[in-house]
Amino acid sequence: MRLIPLAAPLVCALSLAACDKAGEPETEGVRLDSPAPAATAGAESGEVDDNGATPMQDRVATLGLLNKRNNVSEEITLKPGESAELGPVIIRLSACERTAPWELPQETGAFVQVDIRERGQQEHRRVFSGWLFRESPSLNVVEHPVYDVWVKNCAMRWPGEAAAPAPSASPLPAPTPAA
Repeated sequence: MRLIPLAAPLVCALSLAACDKAGEPETEGVRLDSPAPAATAGAESGEVDDNGATPMQDRVATLGLLNKRNNVSEEITLKPGESAELGPVIIRLSACERTAPWELPQETGAFVQVDIRERGQQEHRRVFSGWLFRESPSLNVVEHPVYDVWVKNCAMRWPGEAAAPAPSASPLPAPTPAA
């Protein structure tokens, strides 16, 4: 196949026209060592944008702790930033999250740190730091021979999320008397 001699200059001219910056939106240069503009706006007011969801400090995570040695399990309720010490175990909660009701798959997770003081030791040692997920417990596991920790729930609400309606005693409407 033979190219028409005028086609080469036309292709070149079209490619140069694509380099014109007239149609591009204006951008603002931001230094790498300065905070992002969105981060500064939220930091000034003291609030963080959670897309209308329950603010992180108001969420409540429910975690389970199992002592495999004596088969005793405990339920721990924490807010982000709180910690609980149960015997030789310290559990810290940094965050808890639940996907929005309109997103699939539904996931519930918590960022947890677990410190354990082994027998005969004076100090606690960090055995886990990371996200734990209720629906995928094997994705991230607290690997310890005696203790196991898992997520049970993260209590939070999304905008527009309504409370579940109370179940009625009868699924059918009551019959109306005939007149």
